[in-house]
Amino acid sequence: MSLLSRLIKDPLTRRKLQRFRQIRRGYVSFLILCGLVALALVAELLVNNRALIVRYEGRWYFPTYGAIHTGNEFGLEYSWEVNYRELREHFASGNNGNWVLLPPVPYSPTENAYAGETFRPRPPDWSRRHFLGTDQINRDILARLLYGFRTALLFAACFIALTYVIGISLGCLMGYFGGWFDLFVQRLIEIWSNIPFLFVVIIVASIITPNLWILLAIVVLFSWTSMTYYMRSVTYREKARDYVHAAQVLGAGTPRVIFRHILPNILSTIVTFIPFTVSSAIAALTSLDFLGFGLPPPTPSWGELLRQGTSNLNAPWIVASAFSALTIVLTLVTFVGEAIREAFDPKKFTTYQ
Repeated sequence: MSLLSRLIKDPLTRRKLQRFRQIRRGYVSFLILCGLVALALVAELLVNNRALIVRYEGRWYFPTYGAIHTGNEFGLEYSWEVNYRELREHFASGNNGNWVLLPPVPYSPTENAYAGETFRPRPPDWSRRHFLGTDQINRDILARLLYGFRTALLFAACFIALTYVIGISLGCLMGYFGGWFDLFVQRLIEIWSNIPFLFVVIIVASIITPNLWILLAIVVLFSWTSMTYYMRSVTYREKARDYVHAAQVLGAGTPRVIFRHILPNILSTIVTFIPFTVSSAIAALTSLDFLGFGLPPPTPSWGELLRQGTSNLNAPWIVASAFSALTIVLTLVTFVGEAIREAFDPKKFTTYQ
């Protein structure tokens, strides 16, 4: 049985999860956040310039997750990818049984929604399904918000995985072995922590165009140290307990003692940090994009929308949309984090056996 499945089936974990469900504000925030994540994962079904379904001359087409279809395939006189909004109008005027089902917001996050017209922000227009308006280069704001949220979620998930793997592994080793190994790694961490993070980002951005993975690598390199210190402290405390000495006497090796015995008992420390780590990852990516050192254009980004909004105060719907989305998501994550911290408080529960 794996460590994760063993922890989930443990009665102590069940009590903690039940306590979390009883904290209404955190639990409701968790459900809302899960709903937003689900919407982001299926964003193409809600916000996309490709049709969901096309019915043409008795045949069915599903372009959203399928192949690219040209205008010639649907009786239009061009060989590039079909514009499904125009195709819907063409079928509606023909009255020949052909039809197109578009997503609720029929625009992609990088598409010029007013092709051939001047670049300027336009206010919300429900008739054209621009529910939050467009930005300064005619792109739909709702589309950029939703896809930018998915980018932020991917960044946060990878950030948590990498920082926790490095921080937990190194911190547990430092706390378990102690001595010269602990002192040596602490000095290295202190030296590394003094390197200015923002200067490194500026230097990298001046040399190459950073993408999501380059930014992720830079942020992780300067963010794993805090988790290492927490893990070192709790591991140092746990290794003095009787269950660790009993495992050592029975011949358990170092990996088994750390990952099968100590790690489950410091789970509360790890879990309570996750929501706040998600919040800091989203805030870091948004800040870098706002400063112009983040994701390259035309990647959808909340920070880029905030930068547009602050430079175009005559179009308040831009900054209002981006700021509201960022505030709502970070507030929900904070409520979830507070509930998890209270539910997994080690002072209210005993240790795993």
